[in-house]
Amino acid sequence: MEWRDEGALLSVRRHGESAAIIEVFTAAHGRHAGLVHGGASRRMAAMLQPGNQLDVTWRARLDDQLGTFHVEPLRSRSVLQDRLALAGLNAVCAMLRLLLPEREAHPALFAVTMRLLDDLGTADWGTDYLRWELRLMEEVGFGLDLTRCAVTGQADDLVFVSPRTGRAVSRAGAGDWADRLLPLPAVLLGQGGGAEGWREGFALTAHFLARALDRDLPEARSRLVDLLLRVASGGPKAEE
Repeated sequence: MEWRDEGALLSVRRHGESAAIIEVFTAAHGRHAGLVHGGASRRMAAMLQPGNQLDVTWRARLDDQLGTFHVEPLRSRSVLQDRLALAGLNAVCAMLRLLLPEREAHPALFAVTMRLLDDLGTADWGTDYLRWELRLMEEVGFGLDLTRCAVTGQADDLVFVSPRTGRAVSRAGAGDWADRLLPLPAVLLGQGGGAEGWREGFALTAHFLARALDRDLPEARSRLVDLLLRVASGGPKAEE
């Protein structure tokens, strides 16, 4: 069994004296693990950093075996000097490892994720990350329906989300139930940008992610959200 693909490195853990087991998110083979001989060496340390883009060749005698990777560097995504961007990279990797089934291709999500990783540290990428979480939820089967009101069917003035169904609700459709619904920030409808709506947006995605997974979300995501909300509130910059 053998295939070759391109992907971003999600995690590395030492195996034995000199090898490492890595996980990559690839275009055609999804989240996939394999053994890298010599992966724990100093020579390969710079290449095997989470977020880096790699050319990988996977080989195994049988398809259900762990198999081995031969890896070649394609692009570095070093964000060590930017605390906020590093938190974003760690959150993306942690969320993919938690939500994506192994060896299941998600080519559309792959393309969106690579763009997000490339944009870490640029203006307004926090909003891009928030929208990426919505896309990730959709890809794994528990996306929200924010296209039209669950009560009236209208597509205008959508300001709430049902905490039970994940469907949008308009101001008129909410009626006396408004205080029992979750706020729907305009940023999740592709309207506006910047930090406006981050707090409500992250609370919304966290509600449905935690309910679907029935477990705590990764600590890496919590750290990112805390840093982003600090920036949104005018607190000290992440690098300080």
